[in-house]
Amino acid sequence: MQDDRSVTVLRLGHRPGRDDRMTTHVGLTARALGADEVIFPANATDALETTRDVTERFGGPFEARPTDSPVGDVRGWDGPVVHLTMYGEPVQERVGTIQAESVGQDLLVVVGSEKVPFDVYEAADWNVGVTNQPHSEVAALAVFLDRYFDGRELDRTFENAERRVVPTALGKEVTEPTDSEPE
Repeated sequence: MQDDRSVTVLRLGHRPGRDDRMTTHVGLTARALGADEVIFPANATDALETTRDVTERFGGPFEARPTDSPVGDVRGWDGPVVHLTMYGEPVQERVGTIQAESVGQDLLVVVGSEKVPFDVYEAADWNVGVTNQPHSEVAALAVFLDRYFDGRELDRTFENAERRVVPTALGKEVTEPTDSEPE
């Protein structure tokens, strides 16, 4: 999707049973809105499988993988790190700096679940809030990615899709590409 920007989204924490749907939506939002990869905690197996399945059916490229040490991945990241938190600096004041300072580097975007350890705040290059009010981490991720990519992610074409959603004013239409249709 992006030019010289590689974006990975890391889901920090996952409480099975409580966070299943939200963690899955972090992965789906990352994929749909321009990220290249999502990393889930190892115990988020359903979210991992669902994200991989959607990528297979609706196209990519997009990777979803597990990690045994999400906080360790943040600490060891070789590139800039953005932590999305309602306690952070306003996204509208930081996104230009993040765009400029992440050119040509792999960007890690961290979204939490349960209480985030303070060392994640310290390890991040930017702690960014899309609003300083309680809200969903999925909403924060969507707003951040849209601003980071300046809306270009909305025109993304997914390759090797088994199914495509056809935009309609009313109703639902999903097609399967034919042999004569370019993927």
